[in-house]
Amino acid sequence: MGPKTRILDATMLVFRRHGFRRSSIEQVAEAAGLTRQALYHHFESKEALFRAVIERMHESAIAAEEIAVAEAEAAGGNLGDILAAGMTARMSTMIASLDGSPHLEELYSEHLVHARDLYQTYAARYAERMVATISKIVRKQQLALPQELSPAEFARLVEMSVYASKSQYPAMHPADAFLKDMAMMVRTLCAGALPKSSPKSGKLPVKKAAIKDKPARRKTGGRP
Repeated sequence: MGPKTRILDATMLVFRRHGFRRSSIEQVAEAAGLTRQALYHHFESKEALFRAVIERMHESAIAAEEIAVAEAEAAGGNLGDILAAGMTARMSTMIASLDGSPHLEELYSEHLVHARDLYQTYAARYAERMVATISKIVRKQQLALPQELSPAEFARLVEMSVYASKSQYPAMHPADAFLKDMAMMVRTLCAGALPKSSPKSGKLPVKKAAIKDKPARRKTGGRP
């Protein structure tokens, strides 16, 4: 294990125990088995340490989402199965990073204070990956998205459903209930994506009615 990995592991441990505000460089150095000066050789401040662990947390979440999506697709899952699996893996990884900390709400709020740019960067990356996944599955499974939405528009609705779930579960706790409700909302949205040949997809072929030759009407009332 390299020194940076050891430092980041120690940093996460300290932040989970004490929160951001009550943590210190000295505590991290002690947990990592380093002197304060040795730690400063790698990270210049507590804020820099915090940003580093947040970045690692997001990278781990992206990797977990990618694996879950690939596995669900390989198993023959539908769009709802695939997106729900990916979102669950992503959020589970984020939750596990801070699991058991009594300072969850503080850490999440400090995340937006000291790493807002990272939050915005990774939000964009999550959205891009979601659009790519939806586009791929829609094309592969020949689906019609509801209301003729584009993959980007549909991805935005999926992300909004995640935010809606978060609003019901502060700090995403209890985790099991949050993940269950989130997956249910994602699957419900995806239930509107149907095969293009399905009658409910609004893509019914137009059948032309057979036109039969009508017999000529016999004129009446005239002389033979």
